[in-house]
Amino acid sequence: MSSTIPSTGSDYPTTEEHRGRNRWLALVVLSLAQLMDIVDNTIMNIALPSAQHDLGFSTDDRQWVVTGYALAFGSLLLLGGRLSDFFGRKRMFLIGVGGFAAASALGGAAGGLEMLLVARVAQGVFGALLAPAALSLLSVTFADNAKERGRAFGIFGAISGAGGALGLLLGGILTQGLSWRWCLYVNIVIAAIAFAGALMFLCDGDRPERVRPDIAGTAAAVSGLAGLVYGLGNAESHGWDNLATLAPIIAGILLLAAFVLIERRTPHPLLPLPVVLDRVRGSAYLTVAITGTGMFVVFLFLTYYLQNTLGFSPIQSGAAFLPMIAMVMVGAVFSGTALLPRTGPRPLIPGGCLLAATGMALLTGIGADSSYVSGVLPALLVIGLGFGFIFGPIQNAATSGVLPHDAGVASATVNTAQQIGGAIGLAVFSSLTTTAINHYLTTHAATATQPATIAQATISGYHLVFWIAAAVFLGSAALAALLFRSGPLPANPNVVH
Repeated sequence: MSSTIPSTGSDYPTTEEHRGRNRWLALVVLSLAQLMDIVDNTIMNIALPSAQHDLGFSTDDRQWVVTGYALAFGSLLLLGGRLSDFFGRKRMFLIGVGGFAAASALGGAAGGLEMLLVARVAQGVFGALLAPAALSLLSVTFADNAKERGRAFGIFGAISGAGGALGLLLGGILTQGLSWRWCLYVNIVIAAIAFAGALMFLCDGDRPERVRPDIAGTAAAVSGLAGLVYGLGNAESHGWDNLATLAPIIAGILLLAAFVLIERRTPHPLLPLPVVLDRVRGSAYLTVAITGTGMFVVFLFLTYYLQNTLGFSPIQSGAAFLPMIAMVMVGAVFSGTALLPRTGPRPLIPGGCLLAATGMALLTGIGADSSYVSGVLPALLVIGLGFGFIFGPIQNAATSGVLPHDAGVASATVNTAQQIGGAIGLAVFSSLTTTAINHYLTTHAATATQPATIAQATISGYHLVFWIAAAVFLGSAALAALLFRSGPLPANPNVVH
């Protein structure tokens, strides 16, 4: 029998209308929005020095331009996912895209730090609506064909994996060629295309009846995630033994523990525990959180190395990641299309983690006099292929077999796991690098002020975090091989047969 998705009104195309060309156009729309969301995580890193000089804010305040976005985005993702389930994925997608564009326009026109911070927090809020809605729309759009679903998630995963590096390149081009403000204004152009495409091509799928909201669970989840992200964000500047770091982290952990207890008892939970306790989805969430900590290393510290050691400009640094982007796309599309429907995620995700670990280990060979072609490029190619084998399959697995009314919150959970993993990576690896550099300078005190010694101390810090990142990916490979079950992913129940 043919598959049907219950219609929620004349605004939404039927499943039959969505087949063929329309569903692939929907993928283009969703990928554009995902790209905008992911790029914004890194594009402002390149623009920040110019924005700081233009607006005249301090270096201590500068971190909040990044942290403000991460805080709002990470803490509100679960709520955003549940809102998309209750009020419509397409509706939340449109609100997210439109709000993100408006916030970007506000930030681009900022005349001071306060206005820029408000805009970045607003971007995080609307990004938290956009990201889970996009992934859940992808899940319901490609629910009825395992091969097409694998191909679609492969492409979407490639965008997710490559977006961070693309943000660095785009940030360099816009900052050098135009102004740091265009790192925000560019979102208006992308959002306008995505918004128009969403109106024409996106299918909402079915929605459950409205139920009483889980207010206690929402408060605990939002407060807990905010505390965790805020505390981890303070670790680099305040240290791990500072109350400004420890108190929010401890409070966040306790609130998240309370959230789990609340979800066990409430009749209409924000995050139904079966969503995360399912073996396949739970394995995906745990793996993406761990790999998220290791992913952070290649973007941040390799950018530092390229600019500060090899003397690359922002544009050159961004362009240096293009080969990795290409390999992410190749790996994600190939694994999602040719392999995942037959093998399932168990051999692919551990294999991707092993490739990423190998690439990280290769980066421990870089030095102050290394070249990009011989020292960096081979590692980037291997890491890119590994990321491709991780992202497409893991996003597919994270939303597989989920009930229709939980698609949004399942999508939000994978984004939350990655966001928390990235925050942990930012805090831990930045701290480890500082410790390694200080240790090297202490043990070479006689020449500690000489440029050559400082350069070598910095390289030693990079080597340490690359080795630890390699160990993180090795651990992820072992965990994924152990937790994921063999065979193809379970059938998705988002369609009625």
